[in-house]
Amino acid sequence: MTQRKSELTQLNLRVSHRQAPALAASLTTEASFSLTDESTLLIDEVADSIVDLRARWNTLMRGLIASEHVLDFRGEADE
Repeated sequence: MTQRKSELTQLNLRVSHRQAPALAASLTTEASFSLTDESTLLIDEVADSIVDLRARWNTLMRGLIASEHVLDFRGEADE
């Protein structure tokens, strides 16, 4: 069965990262998430359409990438 662009759509994303709590903090206003442990972040996103979910995905990815870059930069500065 092919999903239509206007159907309710859900995304479940599992992220493994050595600083998952810091990444989670960066998503506080962006998405529903939970930490399963110190290195695993689960993100759940629901949208009214595939188009809306794609926009949410792009926003989440930009936020996570920016946060990871800051964490990496800070790690280099601490060394």
